[in-house]
Amino acid sequence: MVASLNAPQPELQRPGIKAPVKETLLTPRFYTTDFEAMANLDLSSQQKEIEAVLQELRSDYNRYHFVRDEEFEKSWAEIPETTRNAFVDFLERSCTSEFSGFLLFKELSRQLKNRQPLLAEAFQLLARDEARHAGFLNKSMADFNLSLDLGFLTKNRTYTFFKPEWIIYAVYLSEKIGYWRYITVFHHIQQHPEYQYYPLFRYFESWCQDENRHGDFFKVLLRSQPQMWQTWQGRFWARFFLLSVFVTHALTVYERADFYETLGLDAGEYNDRVVRKTNETSGRAFPVMLDTEHPDFLPGLKKCSDLNQKIAEIEKSDRPNWLKKLQKLPLIVGIFWKVIRLFFISPIDAEKLRSEVH
Repeated sequence: MVASLNAPQPELQRPGIKAPVKETLLTPRFYTTDFEAMANLDLSSQQKEIEAVLQELRSDYNRYHFVRDEEFEKSWAEIPETTRNAFVDFLERSCTSEFSGFLLFKELSRQLKNRQPLLAEAFQLLARDEARHAGFLNKSMADFNLSLDLGFLTKNRTYTFFKPEWIIYAVYLSEKIGYWRYITVFHHIQQHPEYQYYPLFRYFESWCQDENRHGDFFKVLLRSQPQMWQTWQGRFWARFFLLSVFVTHALTVYERADFYETLGLDAGEYNDRVVRKTNETSGRAFPVMLDTEHPDFLPGLKKCSDLNQKIAEIEKSDRPNWLKKLQKLPLIVGIFWKVIRLFFISPIDAEKLRSEVH
């Protein structure tokens, strides 16, 4: 096990309850939307596809998957402290992300119940899955004598408003990138079982299939709205959300390279694989894909991460706040400039590729 990790000691809200991480651009966000506009979506062009995906959700393949077996019933004191802290950080962020999805889907189901019954049922089933995921992760945190107060998060986190189209783009990508994150870790640990220091990783294969099914549902929603893939605005927002998700993923992965090191994974290789695979998958739903093989693309993500790491180092220093702000400004500008340059790399026409295949 790696000894040179630098994850900080968890901050407590009260005994046994971990204080939520400070909200930043990289922490999982809580969302709300225009429920009236969602209720008025015309789904008729994808009616059969919606019913097919809904049937998959009803089947509940993972009904009995999230059950803690005897392997969890042991002490984890032998895990080195730095590894444990890095793992708890992963558990917290994953739990917060899953719980955020649960809250959004639960409210959508409630708001749409009398207007879009099929949609309401689908969101109810999505909320069911996300609640299981969040609960399972929170129980894993409890093995390390910590847990999250999910009720406190519900009442105290900032909720970001996204209109329905943005929710569809963002959640589709969140679910698909979640699939590739989980399955990549699962396959790696299958090949290198010596890195399985906690039984949670055994659950990732079936778990990520929930993410896949959720993404398929949002793909159907996206394809039911022609303005999201037939117009220049649709192509713009597809590029915007793809790049936003990939930049956020890269910054987060490189920032927490210590966690991936505990699994025997190289953060850069892991990030590049997940980005490439998610981009490829998005071509089945989005009108465009990003050119991740462009010589400037993946190195550009790494450059953004390097600048972000320098910002974090300044923030942790004991310098005066005014000096921190002054020193961070050119680095923040550098990240935005690099992102803009990445955005203007010519995208790949996914619609054309699909038509050629067929």
